[in-house]
Amino acid sequence: MIGQWQHLTKLCLQRCENFKKLPHCIASLSSLSILYISHYNSIESLPTTIGQLQHLAILLLRRCENFKELPQSIANLFSLSILDICSYNSIQSLPITISQLQHLIELWLVGCGNLMKVPQSIVNLSSLSMLDLSLCKSIESLPTMIGQLHHLTKLLLARCGNLKEFLQSITSLCSL
Repeated sequence: MIGQWQHLTKLCLQRCENFKKLPHCIASLSSLSILYISHYNSIESLPTTIGQLQHLAILLLRRCENFKELPQSIANLFSLSILDICSYNSIQSLPITISQLQHLIELWLVGCGNLMKVPQSIVNLSSLSMLDLSLCKSIESLPTMIGQLHHLTKLLLARCGNLKEFLQSITSLCSL
C-alpha cells in the first residue's frame, strides 16, 4: 500500500507508541522530502532502504527513546540538509558514512546522552553551518580537526558535562 504514495512529500509519524519500524518499501516514496518521527516511538533503527530516498532533505527523529543507530546507507541521502536526532534516544555512535552528506547544513544531536563521540569524519561535512551537541552528557572530546569546518557558524555545547578538552583547532573556526 505504501508503494502507492509515490507523490507523498512529507511523512509525519508522531506519538505512535507501538510503531516499531519503518517498512523497507519506504524507498518507494520517491518524492519524500521530509520524514518526521517523534515522541515515544518504539522504533530502534531505520531500514537500510532509507538511503534510496534521493529527495529526502529533512530527517527528524525526536524523542524516539529506543532509537539506537542510523544505517550506513544514510550516506546515500545526497539531498539531506537537516539531520535532527534530538532527545531521549539510545544512540551511542554515528556512522562514519555521515561524512558523505555533502549538503548537510544542520546537525542536531541535542540530548543524545549516550552518544560517546562524534566521528572524526564529520570534518568532511563542508556545508555544515550548525552543530548542536547540547546535553550530550557522554561526549568527552570533539573531533581533533573540527577547525576544518569553515562554514560552521553555530557550535552549541551547553551542558556537555563530560567534555574535558576544548581543542586548539576550534580557534580556526573563523565563522563562529
